[in-house]
Amino acid sequence: MNTIINTKIPDFKVQAYHEGAFKTITQNELKGKWSIFFFYPADFTFVCPTELGDMADRYEEFKKMGVEVYSVSTDTHFVHKAWHDVSETIKKIKYPMLADPTGFLSRAFGVHIEEEGLAYRGTFVVNPDGLIKLAEIHDNGIGRNADELLRKTQAAQFVASHPGEVCPAKWKPGAQTLKPGLNLVGKI
Repeated sequence: MNTIINTKIPDFKVQAYHEGAFKTITQNELKGKWSIFFFYPADFTFVCPTELGDMADRYEEFKKMGVEVYSVSTDTHFVHKAWHDVSETIKKIKYPMLADPTGFLSRAFGVHIEEEGLAYRGTFVVNPDGLIKLAEIHDNGIGRNADELLRKTQAAQFVASHPGEVCPAKWKPGAQTLKPGLNLVGKI
């Protein structure tokens, strides 16, 4: 297995359902901004709306941090709209819902399930240079937690803006960080 950490996201052009309209989203929209790609198997399923609703509840916090959230499934943008129209949970979503019916994005991020044409639950934090800084892939029966993703994104942003410092386990903004060096070896 190869890692995708610190690799550049590919050029892409996909359709999305966002704020009541169909839009075209490309990698150019990400330049200079932090982004989260939040892959899930399919619309009209069971665990997926709980996760997307959880992200919707935290979306404003991500936005305040300068982070755009993109949910991605192999459904079309038409299916995203239909789901949005009938589900109270999905109606809360204000972030773009990307359509990946060809599986291009899910393959590029290593979450495509070929025999099903669906994606695993993959979460990727991308820095303003388009480099993947966090990659997490779950089996489809395991739901994710937006609070933990918020914390990890805060840590990624902190490390990016504070060279020479790292964030220990369970770090939250304002907590002590570490400065790796010889004097720290064996002291933790």
